[in-house]
Amino acid sequence: MAEIVNVAARLAAAAQAWPHATAVIEPQGRDRDGRRRYVGFSFRELDQDSDVLALGLREMGVTAGTRLALLVRPGFDFISLVFALFKVGAVTVLVDPGMGLRGLVRCLEESEPEGFIAVPAVHAVRCLLRRRFRRARFHVTLGRRWFWGGTTISRMRRSAPSAQLAATGADDPAAIIFTSGSTGPAKGVLYRHGNFDHQVTEIRDRYGIQPGGIDLAGFPLFGLFNCAMGVTTVVPVMDASRPATVDPANIVEAIHDCRVTQAFASPAVWQRVGAYCVERGIRLRTLRRVLSAGAPVPVAVLEQMKECLDQGCEMHTPYGATEALPVASISAAEVLGDTAAATRRGAGVCVGRRFPGIEWRVIRAVDGPLPTIADTEELSPGAIGELIVKGEVVTSEYVTRVESNARAKIADGTTVWHRMGDVGYIDARERFWYCGRLAQRVLTPRGPLSTEQCEAIFNNHPAVFRCALVGLGPADQVQPVIIVEPRPGRRPADARAERKLFAELRALARERPLTAEIETFLWHPSFPVDVRHNAKIFREKLAVWAAEKVTKGKPRRHPRRRQPGE
Repeated sequence: MAEIVNVAARLAAAAQAWPHATAVIEPQGRDRDGRRRYVGFSFRELDQDSDVLALGLREMGVTAGTRLALLVRPGFDFISLVFALFKVGAVTVLVDPGMGLRGLVRCLEESEPEGFIAVPAVHAVRCLLRRRFRRARFHVTLGRRWFWGGTTISRMRRSAPSAQLAATGADDPAAIIFTSGSTGPAKGVLYRHGNFDHQVTEIRDRYGIQPGGIDLAGFPLFGLFNCAMGVTTVVPVMDASRPATVDPANIVEAIHDCRVTQAFASPAVWQRVGAYCVERGIRLRTLRRVLSAGAPVPVAVLEQMKECLDQGCEMHTPYGATEALPVASISAAEVLGDTAAATRRGAGVCVGRRFPGIEWRVIRAVDGPLPTIADTEELSPGAIGELIVKGEVVTSEYVTRVESNARAKIADGTTVWHRMGDVGYIDARERFWYCGRLAQRVLTPRGPLSTEQCEAIFNNHPAVFRCALVGLGPADQVQPVIIVEPRPGRRPADARAERKLFAELRALARERPLTAEIETFLWHPSFPVDVRHNAKIFREKLAVWAAEKVTKGKPRRHPRRRQPGE
């Protein structure tokens, strides 16, 4: 009999080994004295609840391979439902609600779900757009069910637990997870059970994660890894679709109340938390490990976090993508002690050394498809090119926007390399230095300019919060332009202040051969960013805005962060 590969088996093992240990902690409002209340669920309760929900799904007719869209809020129900879907062998469709209604509906339609497990508002929209979801027939509601049929999660929970794990193998489909769409339309990435299983192992072993830890999961899917590793998940009080708007007081409160030992969140979250703690002299003494991913973590954020963490706590910044995670990692200590100075000089952002299960190469950058590995040219250490990766955590295909497979995948016998779409180089110590996105390079007549290298030069200015490199003009005469988002309170008050700021930035540009040709600067009040981590800059939108400003003298409007429901 073939070996069963399914992360849900790890939950069952955790429930057997530590039945009474807490698996999930949820916030539950406040008491009369204003203190946060919490409710906890043990590993046994989580395992049994997911068994009950799996039985309910089977009784509805859900079988291995059934695609079900899951749109519920982060918390115990979300975690239990994902494990239930794993146990049945169904394929979970996960779309970030932060991309707005139009993007959300498009992604769901393209994934062709056979049912929805969702809150009432989602079911109402589904009914209004019934023709776009013709295959959908299995429906579960979290909350009150109205006119759309199906069942409710509370009704499913009336059954007795019935443990039965689908006989899934490593190559069987487990989920469709959509990319953030930061450099193009969001695409549905097919995750297989083997991908998830190896992710748990790689993350656990690289960071030395042990059962009994307590993790604040700023990214909902990390809660699944926690439960598979015997680690408690604390659900934070935040809008997971808008991490940059988090109230840092809620994060600090949860860390102190629950004695959190580990926390994972986007750089946007740690930027706010770090500033909050430094300003108030708060130390997060229970933390032993902090993780941040989703975009390059600014050195300033690492410096702030260092001030509020005890000496025994280390911060790590894993690197990867929806299609391949984790790929590499570096500690804040190594960044601050070794690589930060080079980053400030324009060397790129060092994302560290690869995980043991990853193979990687830097190849000559090519804009078109590379059908086989024989069509690639591997570059020597230090040469800038495109990073490609291969390994058990690397996904093999997109199942929506399938035309993207030709551009992103490279065949190598029976295996596949994924093109990360990132340019950079590998140094003599086997570390990858990220220089920017391939699609966001500015190809000037003098040669290509990469975003992370050039932008770092201007981020050194005390008035600059962040900046974005874009290119304007016809292909053979592209002009590099730097758009600046000033720090709060440092925005130019008038034309004279603007000229002064830009003169200082031009002086910085001339200090480095890399940026010497940059003469044009614009300022923008608030950059548009990705919906998942609120950290990746939408440079394509800024380029359109800049072109309008340069040609007409004044843009009609600033591109802004997309709000929920738009």
